[in-house]
Amino acid sequence: MDRSVALEASPRIVIDTPSLEGSIALTGGRIDDVTLRKFRQTTDPASPEIELLSPANAKAPYFAEFGWQLPAGVNLPLPGDQTVWTGSGKLTPTTPVTLTWDNGAGLLFTRKISLDENYMFTIEDKVENKGAAAVDLYPYGLLRRIETPEIAGEFIVHEGPLGVLGGQLQEHAYDKLRDETVPDIKSKGGWLGITDKYWLSAIIPDQGREITGSFRHAKVGQRDTYEVSFLDGAQKIEAGASATVTHRLFAGAKVVDLLRAYRDNLGIGMFEYAVDFGWFFFLTKPIFIILDFFYRLIGNFGVAIMILTLIIKGLFYPLQSKSYRAMNKMKDVQPEMAKLRERFGDDKPRMQQELMALYKREKINPLAGCLPILIQIPVFFALYKVLNVSIEMRHAPFFGWIQDLAAPDPTHVLNLFGLIPWDPPSFLALGAWPLAMGISMFLQQKMNPAPPDPVQQRVFMMMPIIFTFFLANFAAGLVIYWTWNNLLSIGQQWLIRKQTPAKIATAAAVPAPAAAKSTPTGGKPTGKR
Repeated sequence: MDRSVALEASPRIVIDTPSLEGSIALTGGRIDDVTLRKFRQTTDPASPEIELLSPANAKAPYFAEFGWQLPAGVNLPLPGDQTVWTGSGKLTPTTPVTLTWDNGAGLLFTRKISLDENYMFTIEDKVENKGAAAVDLYPYGLLRRIETPEIAGEFIVHEGPLGVLGGQLQEHAYDKLRDETVPDIKSKGGWLGITDKYWLSAIIPDQGREITGSFRHAKVGQRDTYEVSFLDGAQKIEAGASATVTHRLFAGAKVVDLLRAYRDNLGIGMFEYAVDFGWFFFLTKPIFIILDFFYRLIGNFGVAIMILTLIIKGLFYPLQSKSYRAMNKMKDVQPEMAKLRERFGDDKPRMQQELMALYKREKINPLAGCLPILIQIPVFFALYKVLNVSIEMRHAPFFGWIQDLAAPDPTHVLNLFGLIPWDPPSFLALGAWPLAMGISMFLQQKMNPAPPDPVQQRVFMMMPIIFTFFLANFAAGLVIYWTWNNLLSIGQQWLIRKQTPAKIATAAAVPAPAAAKSTPTGGKPTGKR
């Protein structure tokens, strides 16, 4: 069914908080209708809200379910997906709701659901045994997603089932779960969930209980079904007694500070690991923290990126200064190197020997110019990761036409930045910021000494063009970083150049190759070089 039609197929209790809206189905007692009030599908504030959970009879079902299981061989009516609970009211941060169901065989089930101002549901399931015999029940929780969702497909961002069990992060891609059977994992506490790039649904058992966590895939008809679940230990409920278990459900945006607060306040271990900072977290996390600090101070993540670049430049200035001075020396000796190529161009070993002698005499390290690039690469990768995984960067505007730093520059030079009504194909997309980056890279290259080999010179000349088109489809924030970094490097090189006047090296006299002597007969050379 269409989602709106599916929602009308069951009586519901409304969810209404500053962060979430939706409903709870009384049929099945499932939390299966959640939309995120603070996040839109596009940068247009009038675009639809992000829909996270959907009912079982919708086109793409995705829901949370909690309940009880019986031991093998025991037969008693328990609440299931067709059970119609009794309940009323509206779920808000100040008004929890209570659902009840009597199985008619001595067991009364009560479910109290509360919700904070953000994204955390608390589910208290109580069973009263009014019968004459004790009953063993096993509490469980599950998240089920039917149909494989459309994913970003970026290798640096995990999307799919994940969790923390036994103190270890578990990540399983959708295709891996389809092809392999993942063994159950016993754990004290922990959590399991399904993550999208920016959104997370997670079921969280009592952190003091021993549970068994499972990651499953099944084919129901032609539909792929993915499920993460936990099964708690047996609760023995004596006649005339009751038992209560408390579980939680997170359904919302992966805001780093919020996940950390839940980790600290609720004792949910490693909950912030839902944000995939990757193996290089020792770089990505500090970069995120710095960007977030300056964003809170200034209110613009683009400006925060530029300040971060300034800080990195300042920290590595001594190394880069040494590198730029070495490149200036290389540029100073270019005329001398040209003379050596003229004199020994056909004698490669001698040419290399003389070049090494020149480098040694002028105290030049030809590899020193690589240092700025080597420093820039890990920062570039870490910033790329942060821009891709942080909800804080999503739809974060800069200035002018950049309204989403996590998306590519929307302008296109080939349609004159929108003057021509034509959308170029993605491989030809070339925005204003990528073009500025290419120009800045070309100018920086001109300040560096040219490679001695003509082939290398031609390759280096092509690099700005290649990088311009390569980065055109990257996040605008990354291109702004690279452009700003190039401009700062140009400024640094110019300043160092002004502080160190050019000194043209003069090589020691090297005898030119002797002219070949010719024989009176045959005209063949007989002399030695």
